[in-house]
Amino acid sequence: MLLLRRSALPNVITLARVILAPAVSVLVFVPEFGARLLAFVLFLIAAFSDLWDGYLARKHGWISNFGKVMDPLADKLLLVATFIPFYTLSHRADGVGALPYWGTLPLWVVVVVLGRELIITILRARAARRGVAVPASKVGKYKATFQNIFSGTTLLWYALQTGARENGWSGPFWQGWQVFHGTVLAIVLGIAVVLTVYSLVVYLWNWRSMVREAG
Repeated sequence: MLLLRRSALPNVITLARVILAPAVSVLVFVPEFGARLLAFVLFLIAAFSDLWDGYLARKHGWISNFGKVMDPLADKLLLVATFIPFYTLSHRADGVGALPYWGTLPLWVVVVVLGRELIITILRARAARRGVAVPASKVGKYKATFQNIFSGTTLLWYALQTGARENGWSGPFWQGWQVFHGTVLAIVLGIAVVLTVYSLVVYLWNWRSMVREAG
């Protein structure tokens, strides 16, 4: 069977990421420490497995048409599965939802992040119809890295804030951790937004140049 062959391992990992994305989205809405901590752990598994399946496919030449389609889809599902819940939760006045320094996650941030993926998906499909493959740029990879760091940091933030509310955590260590964690979260989100916009500009420029050369 296809799924039992070693060459299918990257595809199996990709399918697992597709399954994990909705699980993360559901768990983060459960207002319990255990559920949100599990959402954080599952997100880490999904994020790091993305690096693993790509490494295996390139190293052993296990690149397939299935992987070419499903791998970017899995990435986008994981992005939607985190940013939409973050937007929803940050607007809840329950003492846990607000993000450090940002407060509520602005709608324009969600539109920029998800809109960028939609635009590039459409342009990539149009280029493919002309036989042109526009490769991902380095800045696009940096963008994805910071988006993942933000998502992981925020999932952990919600888990720990829920744990603090359930268990009454306090004291100088907890207060200091909140300042550190919150500062990292806020800065990483800002960097992710800047890289998202910049990577879109770079992709549009490359897309225009390559499509023009292809006639």
